[in-house]
Amino acid sequence: MSTAIPPLDLAWLLMETPGGTTHVGAMLLFQKPPARRGLVAQVVADYRSRQPLPPFTYVPEILGTGMPHFREAPTWDPHYHVQHLSLPAGSSYDDLLRLVADLHEPMLDRNRPLWRCWIIDGVPGGRFAIYTKTHHSIIDGVSGLKRLYDGLSLSPGDTIPAPAFALPGPAPTSSAAPPALRRLADAVHGVLTQVGAVNQISWGAARKALSAALGTHVEGSLPFVAGRAPTNAPLRQARGFATLSLPLEEMHQIAHHHGATLNDVAAAVIDHGLHAYLRDTDQAYAHELIAMCPVSLRGDGDTTVGTKVSAMFVRLGHPEATMEDRLRQVAHSVATAKKELGALSPDAAMTYAVALVALAGAGASTHLDRVGHPACNLVISNVPGSNDVRYLNGATLIGIFPVSALAAAIGLNVTLSSYRGHMDFGFVANSAAISDVHALAEHTRQAYAQLKVADRV
Repeated sequence: MSTAIPPLDLAWLLMETPGGTTHVGAMLLFQKPPARRGLVAQVVADYRSRQPLPPFTYVPEILGTGMPHFREAPTWDPHYHVQHLSLPAGSSYDDLLRLVADLHEPMLDRNRPLWRCWIIDGVPGGRFAIYTKTHHSIIDGVSGLKRLYDGLSLSPGDTIPAPAFALPGPAPTSSAAPPALRRLADAVHGVLTQVGAVNQISWGAARKALSAALGTHVEGSLPFVAGRAPTNAPLRQARGFATLSLPLEEMHQIAHHHGATLNDVAAAVIDHGLHAYLRDTDQAYAHELIAMCPVSLRGDGDTTVGTKVSAMFVRLGHPEATMEDRLRQVAHSVATAKKELGALSPDAAMTYAVALVALAGAGASTHLDRVGHPACNLVISNVPGSNDVRYLNGATLIGIFPVSALAAAIGLNVTLSSYRGHMDFGFVANSAAISDVHALAEHTRQAYAQLKVADRV
């Protein structure tokens, strides 16, 4: 059985390089209950006994006969896809983060199902972690994180629910039309909607490109207008990974005080922290950074396979702005870009994403991204989380930190998600551009502290 690869998902496969990998992942951190020896080994054994279900059985066929498609692998290797590791005695939390960064570096094997999972024991403080990565062509951040939560229990009992890779997908929609007629109708509908979408976005894109070339200050969503920042150094395989947690309700209060959103606060402190880090490492960047902010196009309850996202390209704050001014600048830019994206139909928004990913991938593969404008300077993404406490075999989930993709000369991705009253940030960096991502996370924490003091929260 085979499944056609949609355009955006195909783009994630085509643009991937050893230095610019397009898998996404997460690190789940658990607190063990007392006196539960063998808890982690039980999880490993249970996971290895489960049978993966689509799309976690998919192997891509791109260069063979016919159109690009996924075929289902007839078998899987439980010991390859579910691995059991343990940190040496005396290891620190930073050692865990370095291990996750190392595991995140290599591409997924295209001849096997496009996912892997590591269960890591020996985390200090009586904890263990699960790091998992899946190719962006079969899952996006929203649906991927939902699956991870669905693979955990709402009860502290000794239950081990089916993990994300063994959860059933949505039932296929039925149709009475004959297959050939349905394919023809889908093809005609696809052509018409793509043409309409291109017409909807092309004039605005051309106007912005011309204005930017003439040096005019442009607002709205701004792809391929960014200057070349230190974060746009050529991608190498080496990755850095750091985490940060901030109080969610406090962030909401700050956002409300400034007439901003939670995402505005997150983007502003990341922006302030990055400028501070660059100054501290003698790489000061004298211009406003532009961040790509993915926007989910999934409706409530949509768990279909593949990627359903578009994106805004948001101008961030002035390099020397105070935290309060920076938040106001970011909030204005986000609101303007959001209004522009909201005016697009869903088809146009999806076409916009496909075109941008294709352009960024072409620039990376031809190295034109090293001489022209990069798509943006960094990625900032917020993936919906959960307020409910989750458990696995009696262990409590205490944090879930996204570990996202780097591609197309964009060397920093900060993805965040809320859980149990805190916002968990995952910083993934191209080590050739940001040698100490832990220092960047600390600068971001200090930026939040400055904003908190200014608001007297």
